[in-house]
Amino acid sequence: MPKVRTIYRGGSRFYVHPDDREIIHPGVTSIIGMLPKQNFLGPWNAKLAAELAVDSIDFVADMAARDRDGAVQYLSGAARRYTKARASAGSEAHDMFERIMRGEGRLVERDSRGRFVARVSPDMEPYREHFAEFLDAVNPEFVRAEDVAWSDTYGYAGSFDVWLYVWLDENGLPTPDRSGTRHLIMGDWKTGKNTYPDVALQLAAYERADFVLNGETGEVEPMPEFDGAAVLHITDEDWAFKPVDTGDAVFAQFLHLRATFDWDRDLSRKVIYKPIARKRGGKLVTGTQRRAR
Repeated sequence: MPKVRTIYRGGSRFYVHPDDREIIHPGVTSIIGMLPKQNFLGPWNAKLAAELAVDSIDFVADMAARDRDGAVQYLSGAARRYTKARASAGSEAHDMFERIMRGEGRLVERDSRGRFVARVSPDMEPYREHFAEFLDAVNPEFVRAEDVAWSDTYGYAGSFDVWLYVWLDENGLPTPDRSGTRHLIMGDWKTGKNTYPDVALQLAAYERADFVLNGETGEVEPMPEFDGAAVLHITDEDWAFKPVDTGDAVFAQFLHLRATFDWDRDLSRKVIYKPIARKRGGKLVTGTQRRAR
């Protein structure tokens, strides 16, 4: 079977069914993008630009003397470059987490002196160390990762990060010796500064998809019943494994956004018709005037 393809239209990501290219669903993250933008983004963008100007004032002054527009573009792009760099680091960390979960020796090898060292870049080493701490503290069992949750019922698709088995005691705390009750968890890795509520929308959508597609082969399998959802928030400074509410109220909110996506991409472009009266030749001509002629 062919692999699952994605395409971009109007800045949004769409998934193409491997067996029928006529079946195209918007991605979960694009749907969640219908949420109102946080009001802190404007001040945050301005702060990054101001910090860049202050921290490199001599460089910026020299640039401005030669190319004022270039200096303005350089400062105004501070937030975009920061976001791109963070996204790149996040992708690298996600790849590392998956490789470790798949058993690639926890990415270690012996150096020339016989010591075990990590086969990761220096920037990734804190993430690797914290992920190893998570594995020791929770001792999950990897099930699958980076495949596609597909819903024909509601019309969406999306690539999830991971499915895990975790063992929890009666208080909902991990038992790394696996003495507790086993739970199948829909999981997500987050490597940004914070975790945000929209991760609940994301995981609720994945859990309620009709089936799962192997991202490489396109093979279709039933979507299992999950016992819960959780996000591993892992940065270069800390990590935390947090349960996430993906109940019916959360999924209902996702469906509101799914309808808003259709409104934004389709229906909103059809609700204003052609003018039935407009200004012509310097005068407004109404229907009554036309009929009187």
